[in-house]
Amino acid sequence: MDWFVGLQSWQQAALACTFTWAMTAAGAALVFVCKKVNGSAFGFMMSAAAGIMMASSFFSLLLPALESGGEYSYIVLTGGFIAGGLLIVLTDIAVEKLNLFSGDKSARSGAVTCVAVTIHNIPEGMAVGVAFAALTGGNAIISALMLAIGIGIQNFPEGMCVAFPLRANGFSRFNSFFIGQLSGAVEIVAGLVGALAVSFISQALPFALAFSAGAMLAVVSSELIPQSFEGGKIKATLGTVAGFALMMILDIAFG
Repeated sequence: MDWFVGLQSWQQAALACTFTWAMTAAGAALVFVCKKVNGSAFGFMMSAAAGIMMASSFFSLLLPALESGGEYSYIVLTGGFIAGGLLIVLTDIAVEKLNLFSGDKSARSGAVTCVAVTIHNIPEGMAVGVAFAALTGGNAIISALMLAIGIGIQNFPEGMCVAFPLRANGFSRFNSFFIGQLSGAVEIVAGLVGALAVSFISQALPFALAFSAGAMLAVVSSELIPQSFEGGKIKATLGTVAGFALMMILDIAFG
């Protein structure tokens, strides 16, 4: 532990965010264990991913943004949330206009979902970087470490959230894993940025968190829930509730 304390803040942040990325990769790696997904399992996976993303947008993003938003937090959070949702809407429109993934609905859905989860991981990485850069004593480093551990644990099901729907949509195991882990790799860069630009990033963090929440909810509404309910309302509902409950437990216990 002493060697870690002796490192510079940006080095501590880089190592902590490498752990959070590794947890994302571990969740995505479960696609190598999973057999070929049938239609029924596909609907459940998509709905569970929707539940995970809904819980994450509230407990991991909006609540922390509200706590650090300051006097006009309602304006910052509302503006960020709407901007994040609009980004996904515009991304969806651009994909259609440019005829990307033409004729391949599953690839299009996977791409938009990956964009949303990646966006969501940026402010989380920044938060870890800011936590280490703002250290003021022994208790502070324990708090920063616990933040990184909590985010890492939450990232495990998020890696599944990207990789499993891709696998269910016909992507190869390797491609599903690669894209799933890649969505978490951005946290390493974001953590370094947060540590090196702590004063600016700490002020922008509430907006960034709300922005990510808006993007997540937009993807859940436009992509995951419609696809999951094609396989049956009851299974889709159970999957959404199960995914939300899992992420809620992890966020409350380790957030």
